[in-house]
This record gives sequence, C-alpha cells and structure tokens, in this order.
Amino acid sequence: MTMLLQERLATEPHGEKFDAGKVIIEHVSNTSVDHPLIRLPKVLGIDFSVTKHVFMLWLVAAVVFVVVTWVVRRYLKQERLVPSGFMNGLEAVVEFVRDSIVQPNVGKKWVNTWTPLILTFFVFILCANAIGLIPVFEVVALFDRWVLHSGDDSFIKHLLHGGTTATANFNVTAALATITFGAIIIAGSKAHGPIKHWKNMVPHGLAWPIYVLLIPIEIMGMFVRPFALTMRLAANMTGGHIAILAILSFVFIFAEMFGRAVAGVGVGLAVSVPLAVGISGLEIIVVLVQAYVFTLLTAVFIGMAIHVHH
Repeated sequence: MTMLLQERLATEPHGEKFDAGKVIIEHVSNTSVDHPLIRLPKVLGIDFSVTKHVFMLWLVAAVVFVVVTWVVRRYLKQERLVPSGFMNGLEAVVEFVRDSIVQPNVGKKWVNTWTPLILTFFVFILCANAIGLIPVFEVVALFDRWVLHSGDDSFIKHLLHGGTTATANFNVTAALATITFGAIIIAGSKAHGPIKHWKNMVPHGLAWPIYVLLIPIEIMGMFVRPFALTMRLAANMTGGHIAILAILSFVFIFAEMFGRAVAGVGVGLAVSVPLAVGISGLEIIVVLVQAYVFTLLTAVFIGMAIHVHH
C-alpha cells in the first residue's frame, strides 16, 4: 500500500488533489452509454449497447441459471431423492420462501402460483447483492496493472470503470418493481376477475363524495408501492458502498495532507480498515435483509390484491 501511495503522490499533477467524491461516484455508478462494454446498433432510436450493470445482470442471471439447473438435474438423476450439499441448502431456501413468505400472504390456494416468481426475485436479488461485495474487478485491475498492461480503450479498462452491484442501479430495481406492479394486477384479476379487481380498490357501499377522495388515493398507492420497492433496494445497496469507499478515502486524503504515504498507511491501519471491515460485515446482513424485504413486500402486495380487506 505504501508503494502505491508513493507512486500516486509522485505521478499526480501539481496542484491536483485527490477527489474522493469523484472516485466514489465513478465506483458506484454505471458506465456511460458513450463508452459501453459492448457497442450494439440502435433499434428504433434506442441504444442497446451493453454497459457494466447490464453486463452484471447477464452474468448474475447466467450463473444462477447454470448453477441451479445443474444442481437440480443432478439431484433428479439420483436413485434416492435425498438432497445433500448445495442441493440441501437450495431446498431449504425454496421451502423458506414458500412457507414463510408466500403462503402466509397469498394463501394455500395460490401458493404454488406465486412461489416461482417470489423465489426468482429472492435468489436473483440475493446473488446480485452479494456479488457487489466480492472485489472481483478490483483483482482484475491489479492483474491488468502488473501483468496485462492493456490499453486505455481495451475491454478490461471499460470493465473496471463503474460499480459492480447491479441492484444499486435504480433502473434495475425499477424494472423489478415494475414486474411486481404487473403481478399485483394479474393476481387480483385472476382471483376476482378483471373488472371486480378494480372495483375492490375501494370499499363498497360508501357515500359517493368519499369515493372522490378514496379513488385518487388508491391510484396513487398503486404507484407508491413499486416506487418504494425501487428506492429502498437501490438506496440501501448504494449507501453501503459509499460509506466503505468514503472511509477508505481517508488513506489518500491524509497521505496527501501530510505529503507522505506513511501517514495514509497509518490512518488506514488504525481507522479506515477496521471501520471498513465492520461496515462490510453490516453489508452482508443488508444483502440478506434487502432480498428478504423486497420479496416479502412483493408477496404482501400480491396477497392484498387476492385477499381484499377494507
């Protein structure tokens, strides 16, 4: 660390200071569409080029699909269907989501209908959250720096820019919440019919002036629910990374203040590293809690559309 700090202080242009805010924003943000990882042609004016968070979405989806498919198929080929190892843990997750999240909210009649969607949410969000805690691209950056020495316009250089937690992108969480929004409407329509579902938005038998107030409020509530899901997940995943990066920035700030790399290393060992480790431990809990909260609220909202209570 001392050698890296000394090299940074020596090569930094005169008068240019370490900008912690710029470094943090570049880390947690997505790559620009002007410099995508994979450039694709526009279709109907829409740029389908692959940015870093899109790449991470594909990576997480592919890993989850391949691993789960391989484990389940290997399990089904056994003579005795007794789960063990990873399959045992996967079965425990499936039963937990079905019995503790979905069934209490949607009821036994609809539990098998909505468990696949809720389970997919849980596994995908959990894996997308967790991969953001693994310094995969930081290791790639070190390997590129000392071994590959790739150019500034190489795929690796573009890959290293920007954050790796796809669920910290509001566009990603908004897409997930939009699926929840559609599932709520479908659940209510399947349970009560498409017309009665919309009638169930407000209680029956009230005076008409009350409906003038209730109907706009209920319509707003329809959009507030997915908006809350969007903001909660993205904000929590972004906030943890910002906190860790801000604390680690103390190393460079103090090294710059005193003009010596030793000062930065001392602050890092005494303050930054212990605090960053503690917050990383909290982030592991946040990864689990946010996956649970998103799926739980999705199940609650679907259950509210099925079991109408006023």
